[in-house]
Amino acid sequence: MYVRRLELVDFRSYERVGVDLEPGPNVLVGANGVGKTNLVEALGYVATLDSHRVATDAPLVRMGATSAVIRCAVVHEGRELLVELEIVPGKANRARLGRSPARRARDVLGALRLVLFAPEDLELVRGDPAERRRYLDDLLVTRQPRYAGVRADYERVVKQRNALLRTSYLARKTGGTRGGDLSTLAVWDAHLAQHGADLLAGRLELVAALTPHVAKAYDAVAAGRGAAGIAYRPSVELPEPGADRAALAEALAAALTANRAAEIERGTTLVGPHRDDLALTLGPLPAKGYASHGESWSYALALRLAGYDLLRADGIEPVLVLDDVFAELDTGRRERLAELVGGASQLLVTCAVDDVPTTLRGTRYAVGEGTVRRAG
Repeated sequence: MYVRRLELVDFRSYERVGVDLEPGPNVLVGANGVGKTNLVEALGYVATLDSHRVATDAPLVRMGATSAVIRCAVVHEGRELLVELEIVPGKANRARLGRSPARRARDVLGALRLVLFAPEDLELVRGDPAERRRYLDDLLVTRQPRYAGVRADYERVVKQRNALLRTSYLARKTGGTRGGDLSTLAVWDAHLAQHGADLLAGRLELVAALTPHVAKAYDAVAAGRGAAGIAYRPSVELPEPGADRAALAEALAAALTANRAAEIERGTTLVGPHRDDLALTLGPLPAKGYASHGESWSYALALRLAGYDLLRADGIEPVLVLDDVFAELDTGRRERLAELVGGASQLLVTCAVDDVPTTLRGTRYAVGEGTVRRAG
């Protein structure tokens, strides 16, 4: 799989730009702040319907414009598919596949499979559990796009359940009774257990498949200095490994019942996949708080490379993006990384200075203020 052409209209700093890309290495070179990351961010948005840099869509639209358009031609197994997304902040995005309107924006998921590593990924190791949950869920959707619906359904249920609990909490705080009715809470419990079990089953299967790839990738990047391990940390007591969705739903339902009083007291949902974490270890110690800066970079990179390797093992050949990564690595890690990614079907690298290892010499692009031109 590779992106043959990318076009942007009113996206970030670009009023209008188009660039033809090639299979193999593509290196985007330009000074800081000229828009290199905006290009790969747009591709990441097509792949995940999310930005790796911001939590909302509004910053993606150029100042003064009301919407932004991302259009890319994706080649897979000899066939080309045109994917188009119109981003309208505050409204549902519109999408087209092969020039035909898609019923929902998420119908484009799977058209472009992409793995992106960026400086923000250091938060996978050092940040809050939400960063690691997002990592798992994004990879889960990339691997099996149907999980986009599972994820959306679960998030909708948690939002509705939290609103009910919050209304009751505020009613009690003010000494009133209006809005304090929790008679529908059992209904939302059932929905949360059902959708939560679906999401949890996907995450557990993903972590089991990902674990050996993380260990292998960290060993390669860090040249054998330390053993990396991952483990899923649920917020509820789970049945035995390999339990089916029905058993997981029962476990979630039991946890909701056991925590009912605490949730009512605090006005929020305290158990479920939205409270889980992915534990990262280096040897016997947790990576968070113990890993050095270099080890944290190696670990974050290993997580992305593990996802890339897992997709390839599944028969998916994703586009690989390294956004301003080589400047953060020492010489040894640079060369090892170049060896690991040199065989990608398409590799996009952004850098301020053209210091990418010679093994990745491919098509070069000069990125300026609002412009991209082929440089060699």
